[in-house]
Amino acid sequence: MPPGTALHSGLMEAPERDETKDWLLPDVALPPTIGELERRIEEAVSTAHASEAAVMTVGAAALEAASQAHRAADIAERASIVALDVQKGAREASPVEVNARPEDKRLRSFTERADRVVARLRALERLPARSR
Repeated sequence: MPPGTALHSGLMEAPERDETKDWLLPDVALPPTIGELERRIEEAVSTAHASEAAVMTVGAAALEAASQAHRAADIAERASIVALDVQKGAREASPVEVNARPEDKRLRSFTERADRVVARLRALERLPARSR
């Protein structure tokens, strides 16, 4: 049997319905799109490749500089030995032979500069030490 009249089935108030705009995130809170993520990844990979190339260039330059420094140190050592032998008057007795050909102007110039440096150092050794 149907319910009695004691039940009031009057008009119920319908709640306000949510609208789509209520559920949209603000622009600052939006997650990145797949396209944006791909662009970021491509930029990061490009930066990594450029950094790798720069490091390789700097590394190669450092190795070349070290090689040149080693060669210069060898030449300086030979020039120093020859300068000491000349000073002692025993150049012929030196076990080190410098292959300085007349056409090798750079080695001759280097040896002359080394001789001048040795002369300056010897002059400095003769100066009295200053008290502190």
